[in-house]
Amino acid sequence: MSTFEFPESIKSRPTYGTLEPRRGTHHLFVADAEGAEAIIAIGQNHSDMMLKTHIIYIPKSTGDTYIDKLKALSAKQLYIKPGFKEALSHLRQCLTRAHMGIQIYLTGTENIMGQAMAEAISAGMPHTAIQTEHRGSVARRMQCVHCKGITENVITNPFVCSHCHLNLLVRDHYSRRLAAFQGVCIDAEDPGNIPTPVELYQ
Repeated sequence: MSTFEFPESIKSRPTYGTLEPRRGTHHLFVADAEGAEAIIAIGQNHSDMMLKTHIIYIPKSTGDTYIDKLKALSAKQLYIKPGFKEALSHLRQCLTRAHMGIQIYLTGTENIMGQAMAEAISAGMPHTAIQTEHRGSVARRMQCVHCKGITENVITNPFVCSHCHLNLLVRDHYSRRLAAFQGVCIDAEDPGNIPTPVELYQ
């Protein structure tokens, strides 16, 4: 099982639970990569729920690993796209057309959950209607506090900003609006004094 227990941190850092089926007029799942495992676990035990379920799935590095199992759930709709940008217009359309009683389930990497959460909140969805479960990679979506550029899939600390090329310290401070963690220059006071990068959570 592709789960990870995040260590305790500051209040702004998101926390995740375990997806549970809830009563609803409609169910919307947004997932990437190993997040499919969480959908499959629910769908195989709640086939009636799948009749009212819309799934937006981004396979990423898992390729076709979970596609057949997702199709076998016989959800009302299964929408597969290579990335969040490609799925964004469809997600926004789903949220715009949503009726009272919808339940939203976000699962997979922090990257996909954070961006989908920001879209759901922007569309007026209440927090109580949104569940999250982390699965798969612990790579982060980072914003440089200096140039404001976003670097995707950061797995080391420190890392180099993909825009201004500063060496940034990975922090747990998180912006829900941007769906990104914050990175700050690690050698601002002592230029060139940069620790050897290590993988996150090592």
